[in-house]
Amino acid sequence: MSIRISRHAQRQMKWRKIAAAEVESTIGDPDMQQDSIIGRKNAFKTLGGRLVKATYCREGDDIVIVTAVIKRGKP
Repeated sequence: MSIRISRHAQRQMKWRKIAAAEVESTIGDPDMQQDSIIGRKNAFKTLGGRLVKATYCREGDDIVIVTAVIKRGKP
């Protein structure tokens, strides 16, 4: 299984200064998960005092990161 990052997610991560390792950690070992739309999932993890939210979906054996954001407050 591999993790792919969509172009949109790459732009959002660059703009919001979120490292790929942070997103992978969020997906691999989330503090909390919730269902999103169209078979997507939201994963949340507090890293370095920031709450990272990563939205992803599965395509075959791959996990595709749709977007990533920094949330303020509780998910």
